[in-house]
Amino acid sequence: MGDRCAPDTTENGPHMGVIGPAAADPIEHSGIINRESDLGVTTRLYRRRWMIVFLFSSYSLINAYQWIQYAIISNIIMKFYKVEAFAVDWLSMVYMLTYIPFIFPVTWLLDIKGLRVTALIANALNCAGTWIKVASAKPSLFWVTMLGQFMSSFAQVFILGMPSRLASVWFGANEVSTACSIGVFGNQLGIAIGFLVPPILVPNVDDMDELAHHISIMFYISAGMATAILVLVVIVFQEKPEIPPSQAQAQARNMQPDEYSYTASILSLLRNKPFMLLVVSYGLNVGCFYAISTLLNRMIIEHYPGEEVNAGRIGLTIVIAGMAGSLICGIWLDKTKTYKQTTLAVYILSLTGMLAYTFTLNLGHLWVVFVTAGVLGFFMTGYLPLGFEYAVELTYPESEGTSSGLLNCSAQIFGIIFTIAQGKIMDYWGTLAGNIFLCIFLLIGTVVTGFIKSDLRRQKANQQVEVQTVSPAGSLSSVQDYGATSCGSPWQRQS
Repeated sequence: MGDRCAPDTTENGPHMGVIGPAAADPIEHSGIINRESDLGVTTRLYRRRWMIVFLFSSYSLINAYQWIQYAIISNIIMKFYKVEAFAVDWLSMVYMLTYIPFIFPVTWLLDIKGLRVTALIANALNCAGTWIKVASAKPSLFWVTMLGQFMSSFAQVFILGMPSRLASVWFGANEVSTACSIGVFGNQLGIAIGFLVPPILVPNVDDMDELAHHISIMFYISAGMATAILVLVVIVFQEKPEIPPSQAQAQARNMQPDEYSYTASILSLLRNKPFMLLVVSYGLNVGCFYAISTLLNRMIIEHYPGEEVNAGRIGLTIVIAGMAGSLICGIWLDKTKTYKQTTLAVYILSLTGMLAYTFTLNLGHLWVVFVTAGVLGFFMTGYLPLGFEYAVELTYPESEGTSSGLLNCSAQIFGIIFTIAQGKIMDYWGTLAGNIFLCIFLLIGTVVTGFIKSDLRRQKANQQVEVQTVSPAGSLSSVQDYGATSCGSPWQRQS
Protein backbone atom coordinates (compact mmCIF):
# COMPACT_ATOMS: atom_id res chain seq x y z
CA MET A 1 0.00 0.00 0.00
CA GLY A 2 3.02 2.22 0.44
CA ASP A 3 3.49 2.75 -3.29
CA ARG A 4 -0.05 4.03 -3.85
CA CYS A 5 1.16 7.35 -5.22
CA ALA A 6 4.74 6.43 -6.07
CA PRO A 7 5.42 7.10 -9.74
CA ASP A 8 7.37 4.43 -11.61
CA THR A 9 9.78 6.59 -13.55
CA THR A 10 11.85 3.70 -14.83
CA GLU A 11 9.26 2.55 -17.33
CA ASN A 12 7.82 3.84 -20.57
CA GLY A 13 10.60 6.33 -21.10
CA PRO A 14 10.93 9.77 -19.52
CA HIS A 15 7.73 11.48 -18.41
CA MET A 16 7.06 15.16 -18.40
CA GLY A 17 6.42 16.49 -14.94
CA VAL A 18 7.46 18.95 -12.33
CA ILE A 19 11.15 18.93 -11.47
CA GLY A 20 12.29 19.50 -7.93
CA PRO A 21 11.14 18.59 -4.44
CA ALA A 22 7.48 19.28 -5.17
CA ALA A 23 7.47 16.55 -7.82
CA ALA A 24 7.30 13.96 -5.05
CA ASP A 25 3.58 14.70 -4.77
CA PRO A 26 2.07 13.79 -8.15
CA ILE A 27 -1.43 14.80 -7.08
CA GLU A 28 -0.44 18.47 -7.01
CA HIS A 29 1.26 18.50 -10.38
CA SER A 30 -1.18 17.16 -12.93
CA GLY A 31 -1.73 20.46 -14.72
CA ILE A 32 -1.46 21.01 -18.45
CA ILE A 33 1.82 22.42 -19.63
CA ASN A 34 0.50 23.60 -22.96
CA ARG A 35 -3.01 24.77 -22.10
CA GLU A 36 -3.83 26.27 -25.48
CA SER A 37 -3.39 23.03 -27.42
CA ASP A 38 -4.13 20.56 -24.60
CA LEU A 39 -0.88 18.83 -25.56
CA GLY A 40 2.11 18.21 -23.33
CA VAL A 41 0.11 17.04 -20.29
CA THR A 42 2.01 15.66 -17.31
CA THR A 43 1.87 11.86 -17.36
CA ARG A 44 3.10 9.22 -14.94
CA LEU A 45 3.07 5.47 -14.50
CA TYR A 46 2.32 3.98 -11.08
CA ARG A 47 3.58 0.68 -9.75
CA ARG A 48 0.09 0.01 -8.44
CA ARG A 49 -1.12 -0.48 -12.02
CA TRP A 50 0.27 -4.03 -11.94
CA MET A 51 -1.61 -4.80 -8.72
CA ILE A 52 -4.83 -3.52 -10.29
CA VAL A 53 -4.53 -5.57 -13.47
CA PHE A 54 -3.56 -8.75 -11.61
CA LEU A 55 -6.45 -8.29 -9.16
CA PHE A 56 -8.80 -7.92 -12.12
CA SER A 57 -7.30 -11.08 -13.63
CA SER A 58 -7.94 -12.90 -10.35
CA TYR A 59 -11.66 -12.21 -10.18
CA SER A 60 -11.99 -12.80 -13.92
CA LEU A 61 -10.33 -16.18 -13.28
CA ILE A 62 -12.77 -17.35 -10.61
CA ASN A 63 -15.73 -16.28 -12.75
CA ALA A 64 -14.45 -18.00 -15.90
CA TYR A 65 -13.72 -21.17 -13.90
CA GLN A 66 -17.40 -21.46 -13.04
CA TRP A 67 -18.43 -21.22 -16.69
CA ILE A 68 -16.90 -24.57 -17.59
CA GLN A 69 -16.94 -26.44 -14.25
CA TYR A 70 -20.17 -28.31 -15.09
CA ALA A 71 -19.62 -28.94 -18.80
CA ILE A 72 -16.29 -30.72 -18.39
CA ILE A 73 -17.95 -33.32 -16.11
CA SER A 74 -21.28 -33.26 -17.91
CA ASN A 75 -21.82 -37.03 -17.72
CA ILE A 76 -21.38 -36.91 -13.92
CA ILE A 77 -23.65 -33.87 -13.52
CA MET A 78 -26.32 -35.61 -15.64
CA LYS A 79 -26.17 -38.64 -13.37
CA PHE A 80 -26.22 -36.64 -10.11
CA TYR A 81 -29.07 -34.26 -10.96
CA LYS A 82 -30.89 -36.78 -13.19
CA VAL A 83 -31.15 -34.36 -16.12
CA GLU A 84 -30.52 -34.57 -19.89
CA ALA A 85 -27.30 -33.49 -21.61
CA PHE A 86 -29.04 -30.44 -23.07
CA ALA A 87 -29.90 -29.19 -19.56
CA VAL A 88 -26.24 -29.48 -18.54
CA ASP A 89 -25.23 -27.64 -21.70
CA TRP A 90 -27.42 -24.75 -20.55
CA LEU A 91 -25.31 -24.42 -17.40
CA SER A 92 -22.61 -23.25 -19.80
CA MET A 93 -24.82 -21.47 -22.31
CA VAL A 94 -26.48 -19.37 -19.59
CA TYR A 95 -23.22 -17.41 -19.50
CA MET A 96 -23.71 -16.60 -23.17
CA LEU A 97 -27.44 -15.92 -22.98
CA THR A 98 -27.24 -13.59 -19.96
CA TYR A 99 -24.62 -11.45 -21.64
CA ILE A 100 -26.75 -10.49 -24.63
CA PRO A 101 -29.56 -8.43 -22.99
CA PHE A 102 -27.43 -6.94 -20.22
CA ILE A 103 -24.28 -5.87 -22.06
CA PHE A 104 -25.60 -2.48 -23.18
CA PRO A 105 -26.81 -1.23 -19.78
CA VAL A 106 -23.64 -2.59 -18.14
CA THR A 107 -21.45 -0.85 -20.73
CA TRP A 108 -23.34 2.37 -20.04
CA LEU A 109 -22.69 1.87 -16.32
CA LEU A 110 -18.96 1.33 -16.99
CA ASP A 111 -18.81 4.55 -19.00
CA ILE A 112 -20.72 6.61 -16.42
CA LYS A 113 -19.61 5.13 -13.08
CA GLY A 114 -16.17 3.82 -14.00
CA LEU A 115 -13.98 0.84 -13.13
CA ARG A 116 -14.34 0.59 -9.35
CA VAL A 117 -18.15 0.50 -9.21
CA THR A 118 -18.20 -2.05 -12.02
CA ALA A 119 -15.60 -4.20 -10.24
CA LEU A 120 -17.53 -4.10 -6.95
CA ILE A 121 -20.81 -5.16 -8.59
CA ALA A 122 -19.08 -7.94 -10.54
CA ASN A 123 -17.49 -9.42 -7.43
CA ALA A 124 -20.63 -9.11 -5.30
CA LEU A 125 -22.64 -11.02 -7.91
CA ASN A 126 -19.90 -13.58 -8.42
CA CYS A 127 -19.59 -14.22 -4.69
CA ALA A 128 -23.38 -14.56 -4.31
CA GLY A 129 -23.49 -17.08 -7.17
CA THR A 130 -20.84 -19.30 -5.60
CA TRP A 131 -22.60 -19.44 -2.23
CA ILE A 132 -25.97 -20.23 -3.84
CA LYS A 133 -24.30 -23.19 -5.55
CA VAL A 134 -22.98 -24.39 -2.18
CA ALA A 135 -26.64 -24.93 -1.22
CA SER A 136 -27.38 -26.91 -4.40
CA ALA A 137 -25.36 -30.08 -3.75
CA LYS A 138 -28.44 -32.32 -3.65
CA PRO A 139 -29.88 -34.33 -6.59
CA SER A 140 -33.24 -32.55 -6.34
CA LEU A 141 -31.80 -29.02 -6.45
CA PHE A 142 -30.77 -28.60 -10.07
CA TRP A 143 -32.81 -25.40 -10.24
CA VAL A 144 -30.75 -23.95 -7.35
CA THR A 145 -27.48 -24.71 -9.08
CA MET A 146 -28.88 -23.08 -12.23
CA LEU A 147 -29.81 -20.00 -10.17
CA GLY A 148 -26.30 -19.80 -8.79
CA GLN A 149 -24.85 -20.18 -12.27
CA PHE A 150 -27.13 -17.40 -13.50
CA MET A 151 -25.78 -15.06 -10.81
CA SER A 152 -22.22 -15.88 -11.83
CA SER A 153 -23.11 -15.39 -15.49
CA PHE A 154 -24.56 -11.96 -14.64
CA ALA A 155 -21.26 -11.09 -12.97
CA GLN A 156 -19.47 -12.01 -16.19
CA VAL A 157 -21.26 -9.18 -18.01
CA PHE A 158 -19.43 -6.73 -15.73
CA ILE A 159 -16.07 -8.43 -16.40
CA LEU A 160 -15.61 -9.22 -20.09
CA GLY A 161 -15.57 -5.64 -21.36
CA MET A 162 -13.09 -4.32 -18.79
CA PRO A 163 -9.59 -5.38 -20.01
CA SER A 164 -9.28 -2.74 -22.72
CA ARG A 165 -10.73 0.00 -20.49
CA LEU A 166 -8.51 -0.91 -17.55
CA ALA A 167 -5.41 -1.00 -19.77
CA SER A 168 -6.30 2.42 -21.19
CA VAL A 169 -6.88 4.05 -17.79
CA TRP A 170 -3.85 2.64 -15.95
CA PHE A 171 -1.11 1.86 -18.51
CA GLY A 172 1.21 3.81 -20.76
CA ALA A 173 1.00 3.80 -24.53
CA ASN A 174 3.68 1.16 -25.04
CA GLU A 175 2.15 -1.23 -22.49
CA VAL A 176 -1.55 -1.32 -23.32
CA SER A 177 -1.54 -4.40 -25.56
CA THR A 178 0.44 -6.34 -22.98
CA ALA A 179 -1.85 -5.12 -20.17
CA CYS A 180 -4.94 -6.05 -22.18
CA SER A 181 -3.46 -9.51 -22.76
CA ILE A 182 -2.86 -9.93 -19.01
CA GLY A 183 -6.51 -9.02 -18.40
CA VAL A 184 -7.66 -11.64 -20.90
CA PHE A 185 -5.03 -14.02 -19.48
CA GLY A 186 -6.93 -14.27 -16.19
CA ASN A 187 -10.11 -15.30 -17.96
CA GLN A 188 -8.26 -17.94 -19.93
CA LEU A 189 -6.48 -19.26 -16.84
CA GLY A 190 -9.85 -19.60 -15.12
CA ILE A 191 -11.17 -21.67 -18.02
CA ALA A 192 -8.00 -23.78 -17.89
CA ILE A 193 -8.50 -24.47 -14.18
CA GLY A 194 -12.17 -25.19 -14.91
CA PHE A 195 -11.09 -27.90 -17.32
CA LEU A 196 -8.50 -29.40 -14.96
CA VAL A 197 -9.90 -29.27 -11.42
CA PRO A 198 -13.55 -30.50 -11.53
CA PRO A 199 -12.68 -33.95 -12.99
CA ILE A 200 -10.15 -34.34 -10.15
CA LEU A 201 -12.44 -33.08 -7.37
CA VAL A 202 -15.54 -34.95 -8.60
CA PRO A 203 -14.71 -38.56 -9.57
CA ASN A 204 -17.29 -40.65 -11.41
CA VAL A 205 -18.61 -42.72 -8.49
CA ASP A 206 -21.98 -44.46 -8.20
CA ASP A 207 -22.74 -43.64 -4.55
CA MET A 208 -24.89 -40.50 -4.59
CA ASP A 209 -23.97 -39.42 -1.05
CA GLU A 210 -20.28 -39.64 -1.84
CA LEU A 211 -20.83 -37.80 -5.13
CA ALA A 212 -22.75 -35.04 -3.29
CA HIS A 213 -19.81 -34.70 -0.89
CA HIS A 214 -17.32 -34.27 -3.75
CA ILE A 215 -19.56 -31.73 -5.52
CA SER A 216 -20.04 -29.70 -2.34
CA ILE A 217 -16.25 -29.56 -1.84
CA MET A 218 -15.91 -28.15 -5.37
CA PHE A 219 -18.55 -25.52 -4.60
CA TYR A 220 -17.02 -24.54 -1.22
CA ILE A 221 -13.59 -23.97 -2.80
CA SER A 222 -15.12 -21.62 -5.38
CA ALA A 223 -17.09 -19.73 -2.72
CA GLY A 224 -14.07 -19.29 -0.46
CA MET A 225 -11.92 -17.91 -3.26
CA ALA A 226 -14.66 -15.58 -4.52
CA THR A 227 -15.18 -14.20 -1.02
CA ALA A 228 -11.46 -13.53 -0.48
CA ILE A 229 -11.18 -11.75 -3.84
CA LEU A 230 -14.26 -9.62 -3.06
CA VAL A 231 -12.58 -8.40 0.14
CA LEU A 232 -9.38 -7.55 -1.76
CA VAL A 233 -11.32 -5.62 -4.41
CA VAL A 234 -13.11 -3.56 -1.74
CA ILE A 235 -9.79 -2.68 -0.09
CA VAL A 236 -7.37 -2.36 -3.01
CA PHE A 237 -9.13 -1.65 -6.32
CA GLN A 238 -8.89 2.02 -7.39
CA GLU A 239 -10.85 3.89 -10.05
CA LYS A 240 -7.87 5.55 -11.77
CA PRO A 241 -4.38 6.91 -11.05
CA GLU A 242 -4.06 10.45 -9.77
CA ILE A 243 -2.08 11.51 -12.86
CA PRO A 244 -3.00 9.97 -16.26
CA PRO A 245 -0.56 7.44 -17.79
CA SER A 246 -0.78 8.81 -21.33
CA GLN A 247 -1.72 11.87 -23.35
CA ALA A 248 -4.83 10.04 -24.57
CA GLN A 249 -6.13 9.59 -21.03
CA ALA A 250 -5.30 13.20 -20.20
CA GLN A 251 -7.47 14.35 -23.09
CA ALA A 252 -10.27 12.00 -22.01
CA ARG A 253 -10.26 13.46 -18.50
CA ASN A 254 -10.46 17.01 -19.87
CA MET A 255 -13.57 16.26 -21.92
CA GLN A 256 -16.81 17.42 -20.32
CA PRO A 257 -19.35 14.71 -19.35
CA ASP A 258 -22.10 16.36 -21.42
CA GLU A 259 -19.93 15.87 -24.51
CA TYR A 260 -20.50 12.11 -24.30
CA SER A 261 -23.55 10.43 -25.80
CA TYR A 262 -23.84 6.66 -25.31
CA THR A 263 -26.54 6.35 -27.97
CA ALA A 264 -24.50 8.31 -30.48
CA SER A 265 -21.50 6.11 -29.70
CA ILE A 266 -23.49 2.92 -30.40
CA LEU A 267 -24.88 4.30 -33.66
CA SER A 268 -21.43 5.41 -34.77
CA LEU A 269 -20.06 1.90 -34.16
CA LEU A 270 -22.93 0.27 -36.05
CA ARG A 271 -22.16 2.50 -39.07
CA ASN A 272 -18.47 1.58 -38.97
CA LYS A 273 -18.22 -1.11 -41.69
CA PRO A 274 -14.70 -2.39 -40.89
CA PHE A 275 -15.68 -2.75 -37.23
CA MET A 276 -18.93 -4.55 -38.04
CA LEU A 277 -17.01 -7.02 -40.21
CA LEU A 278 -14.69 -7.58 -37.25
CA VAL A 279 -17.74 -8.11 -35.00
CA VAL A 280 -18.89 -10.93 -37.30
CA SER A 281 -15.48 -12.56 -37.71
CA TYR A 282 -14.71 -12.30 -33.98
CA GLY A 283 -18.08 -13.83 -33.11
CA LEU A 284 -17.51 -16.76 -35.45
CA ASN A 285 -14.07 -17.55 -34.03
CA VAL A 286 -14.89 -17.17 -30.35
CA GLY A 287 -18.30 -18.82 -30.80
CA CYS A 288 -16.49 -21.89 -32.11
CA PHE A 289 -14.24 -21.86 -29.05
CA TYR A 290 -17.27 -21.69 -26.74
CA ALA A 291 -18.90 -24.65 -28.51
CA ILE A 292 -15.74 -26.76 -28.38
CA SER A 293 -15.25 -25.99 -24.67
CA THR A 294 -18.86 -26.79 -23.76
CA LEU A 295 -18.99 -30.06 -25.71
CA LEU A 296 -15.41 -31.24 -25.15
CA ASN A 297 -16.37 -33.86 -22.56
CA ARG A 298 -18.89 -35.42 -24.95
CA MET A 299 -16.36 -35.39 -27.82
CA ILE A 300 -13.65 -37.15 -25.84
CA ILE A 301 -15.91 -39.67 -24.06
CA GLU A 302 -17.39 -40.74 -27.42
CA HIS A 303 -13.99 -41.86 -28.70
CA TYR A 304 -12.19 -42.55 -25.40
CA PRO A 305 -14.72 -43.91 -22.82
CA GLY A 306 -13.84 -43.39 -19.17
CA GLU A 307 -11.33 -40.62 -19.91
CA GLU A 308 -13.08 -37.78 -18.06
CA VAL A 309 -9.83 -36.65 -16.43
CA ASN A 310 -7.97 -36.62 -19.75
CA ALA A 311 -10.85 -34.69 -21.30
CA GLY A 312 -10.19 -32.01 -18.69
CA ARG A 313 -6.47 -32.14 -19.41
CA ILE A 314 -7.10 -31.68 -23.12
CA GLY A 315 -9.22 -28.62 -22.33
CA LEU A 316 -6.40 -27.41 -20.10
CA THR A 317 -3.95 -27.87 -22.98
CA ILE A 318 -6.17 -25.83 -25.30
CA VAL A 319 -6.36 -22.90 -22.89
CA ILE A 320 -2.76 -22.94 -21.63
CA ALA A 321 -1.54 -22.89 -25.23
CA GLY A 322 -3.98 -20.04 -25.91
CA MET A 323 -2.67 -18.07 -22.94
CA ALA A 324 0.82 -18.28 -24.40
CA GLY A 325 -0.59 -17.22 -27.77
CA SER A 326 -2.41 -14.26 -26.20
CA LEU A 327 0.67 -12.90 -24.47
CA ILE A 328 2.89 -13.40 -27.51
CA CYS A 329 0.34 -11.67 -29.76
CA GLY A 330 -0.01 -8.77 -27.29
CA ILE A 331 3.75 -8.21 -27.15
CA TRP A 332 4.01 -8.57 -30.93
CA LEU A 333 1.34 -5.89 -31.50
CA ASP A 334 3.01 -3.52 -29.03
CA LYS A 335 6.19 -3.82 -31.10
CA THR A 336 4.85 -3.91 -34.68
CA LYS A 337 1.30 -2.46 -34.75
CA THR A 338 0.50 -4.90 -37.61
CA TYR A 339 -3.13 -5.42 -36.63
CA LYS A 340 -4.77 -6.80 -39.75
CA GLN A 341 -1.80 -8.94 -40.80
CA THR A 342 -1.56 -10.53 -37.36
CA THR A 343 -5.32 -11.02 -36.98
CA LEU A 344 -5.66 -12.63 -40.41
CA ALA A 345 -2.63 -14.90 -39.90
CA VAL A 346 -3.91 -16.09 -36.52
CA TYR A 347 -7.38 -16.70 -37.99
CA ILE A 348 -5.97 -18.83 -40.82
CA LEU A 349 -3.89 -20.82 -38.36
CA SER A 350 -6.97 -21.29 -36.13
CA LEU A 351 -8.76 -22.87 -39.08
CA THR A 352 -5.73 -25.06 -39.79
CA GLY A 353 -5.60 -26.18 -36.16
CA MET A 354 -9.33 -26.97 -36.16
CA LEU A 355 -8.97 -29.10 -39.28
CA ALA A 356 -6.07 -31.01 -37.70
CA TYR A 357 -8.04 -31.58 -34.49
CA THR A 358 -11.15 -32.67 -36.39
CA PHE A 359 -9.47 -35.36 -38.48
CA THR A 360 -7.20 -36.77 -35.76
CA LEU A 361 -9.72 -37.01 -32.90
CA ASN A 362 -10.87 -40.51 -33.86
CA LEU A 363 -7.45 -42.07 -34.51
CA GLY A 364 -7.36 -43.75 -31.10
CA HIS A 365 -4.20 -42.00 -29.84
CA LEU A 366 -4.79 -39.55 -27.01
CA TRP A 367 -1.32 -38.02 -27.35
CA VAL A 368 -2.22 -36.94 -30.89
CA VAL A 369 -5.35 -35.25 -29.57
CA PHE A 370 -3.26 -33.40 -26.97
CA VAL A 371 -0.90 -32.11 -29.69
CA THR A 372 -3.60 -30.99 -32.12
CA ALA A 373 -5.68 -29.47 -29.31
CA GLY A 374 -2.63 -27.48 -28.20
CA VAL A 375 -2.08 -26.12 -31.70
CA LEU A 376 -5.78 -25.25 -31.98
CA GLY A 377 -5.76 -23.51 -28.60
CA PHE A 378 -2.59 -21.50 -29.28
CA PHE A 379 -4.21 -19.74 -32.22
CA MET A 380 -7.97 -19.87 -31.50
CA THR A 381 -7.71 -18.76 -27.86
CA GLY A 382 -4.75 -16.52 -28.68
CA TYR A 383 -7.07 -14.62 -31.04
CA LEU A 384 -9.20 -13.25 -28.16
CA PRO A 385 -7.12 -10.17 -27.22
CA LEU A 386 -6.36 -9.46 -30.89
CA GLY A 387 -10.03 -8.77 -31.51
CA PHE A 388 -10.24 -6.30 -28.61
CA GLU A 389 -7.14 -4.42 -29.67
CA TYR A 390 -7.99 -4.30 -33.36
CA ALA A 391 -11.48 -3.04 -32.48
CA VAL A 392 -10.11 -0.09 -30.50
CA GLU A 393 -7.92 0.88 -33.46
CA LEU A 394 -10.87 0.73 -35.87
CA THR A 395 -13.27 2.63 -33.60
CA TYR A 396 -11.18 5.45 -32.09
CA PRO A 397 -12.31 7.64 -30.32
CA GLU A 398 -15.28 5.55 -29.21
CA SER A 399 -15.53 3.87 -25.80
CA GLU A 400 -13.39 0.74 -25.44
CA GLY A 401 -16.09 -0.78 -23.23
CA THR A 402 -18.73 -0.31 -25.93
CA SER A 403 -16.65 -1.80 -28.75
CA SER A 404 -15.55 -4.71 -26.54
CA GLY A 405 -19.16 -5.25 -25.50
CA LEU A 406 -20.34 -5.54 -29.10
CA LEU A 407 -17.56 -8.04 -29.86
CA ASN A 408 -18.48 -10.16 -26.85
CA CYS A 409 -22.18 -9.93 -27.65
CA SER A 410 -21.48 -11.34 -31.11
CA ALA A 411 -19.40 -14.13 -29.55
CA GLN A 412 -22.19 -15.08 -27.12
CA ILE A 413 -24.81 -15.20 -29.90
CA PHE A 414 -22.68 -17.39 -32.13
CA GLY A 415 -21.62 -19.44 -29.11
CA ILE A 416 -25.23 -20.35 -28.29
CA ILE A 417 -26.04 -21.13 -31.94
CA PHE A 418 -22.92 -23.24 -32.45
CA THR A 419 -23.25 -25.12 -29.14
CA ILE A 420 -26.87 -26.08 -29.77
CA ALA A 421 -26.30 -26.89 -33.46
CA GLN A 422 -23.10 -28.87 -32.93
CA GLY A 423 -24.68 -30.77 -30.02
CA LYS A 424 -27.61 -31.84 -32.21
CA ILE A 425 -25.29 -32.73 -35.10
CA MET A 426 -23.20 -34.88 -32.73
CA ASP A 427 -26.37 -36.61 -31.49
CA TYR A 428 -27.40 -37.60 -35.00
CA TRP A 429 -24.21 -37.83 -37.06
CA GLY A 430 -21.34 -37.96 -34.59
CA THR A 431 -18.39 -35.80 -33.51
CA LEU A 432 -16.69 -35.65 -36.93
CA ALA A 433 -19.71 -34.01 -38.56
CA GLY A 434 -20.06 -31.57 -35.67
CA ASN A 435 -16.44 -30.45 -35.95
CA ILE A 436 -16.65 -30.10 -39.74
CA PHE A 437 -19.64 -27.81 -39.12
CA LEU A 438 -17.37 -25.52 -37.06
CA CYS A 439 -14.59 -25.66 -39.66
CA ILE A 440 -16.97 -24.29 -42.28
CA PHE A 441 -17.75 -21.24 -40.17
CA LEU A 442 -14.10 -20.66 -39.33
CA LEU A 443 -13.44 -20.58 -43.08
CA ILE A 444 -16.21 -17.99 -43.50
CA GLY A 445 -14.68 -15.95 -40.66
CA THR A 446 -11.28 -16.05 -42.34
CA VAL A 447 -12.75 -14.66 -45.56
CA VAL A 448 -14.62 -11.93 -43.66
CA THR A 449 -11.39 -10.94 -41.88
CA GLY A 450 -9.67 -10.56 -45.22
CA PHE A 451 -12.27 -7.97 -46.26
CA ILE A 452 -11.74 -5.72 -43.22
CA LYS A 453 -10.30 -2.38 -44.27
CA SER A 454 -7.45 -1.64 -41.89
CA ASP A 455 -8.43 1.93 -40.99
CA LEU A 456 -6.20 2.43 -37.93
CA ARG A 457 -7.75 5.64 -36.62
CA ARG A 458 -5.85 5.56 -33.37
CA GLN A 459 -2.51 5.34 -35.19
CA LYS A 460 -3.44 8.28 -37.41
CA ALA A 461 -4.47 10.37 -34.40
CA ASN A 462 -1.20 9.61 -32.62
CA GLN A 463 0.85 10.55 -35.67
CA GLN A 464 -1.05 13.82 -35.99
CA VAL A 465 -0.38 14.70 -32.34
CA GLU A 466 3.31 13.91 -32.72
CA VAL A 467 3.49 16.26 -35.71
CA GLN A 468 1.65 19.00 -33.79
CA THR A 469 4.12 18.79 -30.91
CA VAL A 470 7.05 19.80 -33.13
CA SER A 471 8.27 23.19 -31.95
CA PRO A 472 9.00 26.05 -34.35
CA ALA A 473 12.69 25.23 -33.98
CA GLY A 474 11.94 21.78 -35.32
CA SER A 475 12.45 19.78 -32.14
CA LEU A 476 9.88 17.37 -30.77
CA SER A 477 8.23 18.07 -27.45
CA SER A 478 8.62 15.34 -24.90
CA VAL A 479 5.46 13.33 -25.44
CA GLN A 480 6.90 9.90 -24.85
CA ASP A 481 3.71 8.43 -23.43
CA TYR A 482 1.59 9.25 -26.42
CA GLY A 483 2.80 6.58 -28.78
CA ALA A 484 0.54 4.36 -30.77
CA THR A 485 -1.78 2.46 -28.47
CA SER A 486 -3.83 -0.52 -29.37
CA CYS A 487 -5.88 -1.61 -26.41
CA GLY A 488 -6.55 1.80 -24.91
CA SER A 489 -8.35 4.85 -26.16
CA PRO A 490 -10.16 7.85 -24.71
CA TRP A 491 -13.52 6.63 -23.50
CA GLN A 492 -15.49 9.68 -24.47
CA ARG A 493 -16.43 11.07 -27.80
CA GLN A 494 -18.07 14.30 -28.83
CA SER A 495 -21.62 13.65 -29.93
